[in-house]
Amino acid sequence: MIIDCHGHYTTAPEPHNLWRKSQMAAFNAGEPWPSYPAISDGEIIDTIEANQLRLLKERGADMTIFSPRASAMEHHVGDEAVSAAWSRACNDLIGRVVSLFPETFIGVCQLPQSPGVPVENSIPELERCVLELGFVGLNLNPDPSGGLWNGLPLTDRSWYPIYEKMVELDVPAMIHVSGSCNPNFHATGAHYINADTTAFMQLLQGDLFADFPELRFIIPHGGGAVPYHWGRYRGLADMLDKPSLAEHLMKNVFFDTCVYHQPGIDLLFEVIDLDNILFGSEMVGAVRGIDPETGHYFDDTKRYVDAADLSSHQRDQVYSANARRVYPRLDATLKAQGK
Repeated sequence: MIIDCHGHYTTAPEPHNLWRKSQMAAFNAGEPWPSYPAISDGEIIDTIEANQLRLLKERGADMTIFSPRASAMEHHVGDEAVSAAWSRACNDLIGRVVSLFPETFIGVCQLPQSPGVPVENSIPELERCVLELGFVGLNLNPDPSGGLWNGLPLTDRSWYPIYEKMVELDVPAMIHVSGSCNPNFHATGAHYINADTTAFMQLLQGDLFADFPELRFIIPHGGGAVPYHWGRYRGLADMLDKPSLAEHLMKNVFFDTCVYHQPGIDLLFEVIDLDNILFGSEMVGAVRGIDPETGHYFDDTKRYVDAADLSSHQRDQVYSANARRVYPRLDATLKAQGK
């Protein structure tokens, strides 16, 4: 079985996107926003079958861990009430996709984070999504300011309430920023990769996993710059008088394979232990075009994994076993389906 750990609903029905625009227009005008529109099952089916489901079949994958569009989480836009309503609408839409395609998609939620608002205010939505909608994880934004980075690092105790709930629910978080309001940082080309790298360094500097040994984070996009600079981070761990990275972080931190060329994938597998790598593509996401050098889509990451120097057992690890271990609720769902 091949499980893609990193998928977003980037092709959501247009009424959903138009409602977001009307919500923000109403907020900016100081008026109540309109009711969420009726979206038929057929509209959802059409957007999935023509896009994510078609590509999954064409590329030979079986299931996607599916969440709302990351760049549209926009925690820096509006206020706490705006974020709460938008997050609920996005998560409910993911829940409907999962209910229509239960063999192919399983949900991960966005949180209604907002700059300056305590993260524990997001706990009710996390509980709703996991306990009522059957979601298996969450996306956690380390920078809800949208590129200003004016909050506290992930190791600060102000984050602990959400970590306590994650451990209680036994769900991992993908550390994933949203759009950038800072013109210095292109959202997907700079802000995403910056955040991946920054999150890893924050975790290296702290001792979070001493307090939460069961906590699990997926750092997407191949870990940002981390694998390429692995020696630097090993050296920094030594300089900061931390244990080795294997002991300090890598029992709790995992990377995906959203790296869009073969040399990058090969480097990831050479540097990072296979137990810490989950197959992911973020397809129909940040990079959607065809690579003129190969004639294949940049985000068809399965091609790169297939071409890597891995044994059959190692591919099974990356394609399925690691995801089932990191997402226990996913594993339970698959077992209930006889998989």
